[in-house]
Amino acid sequence: MAGGWARDGAVQDQIDASVEDAVARARSRLTSGDSAEFCEECDAPIPEARREAIPGVKLCINCQSKAEEKKAASGGVNRRGSKDSQLR
Repeated sequence: MAGGWARDGAVQDQIDASVEDAVARARSRLTSGDSAEFCEECDAPIPEARREAIPGVKLCINCQSKAEEKKAASGGVNRRGSKDSQLR
């Protein structure tokens, strides 16, 4: 059901177009092969095998591991609370 002047299915068409654009951008990054020879964080050389295995890689293994640890540690906030806290 479309609202206003939009035809039926217009919202889904917009969603599909957004997804197609995102997939196209991701594919271009993967196929471009713009891997860095040196890590952006610590300037350590990135091995050729890593650059071939992960096209577009910008970080060495150590810095990538640290970045993933930070990302994992920052999430996990339960905003809904526990059932006990809702009953109080």
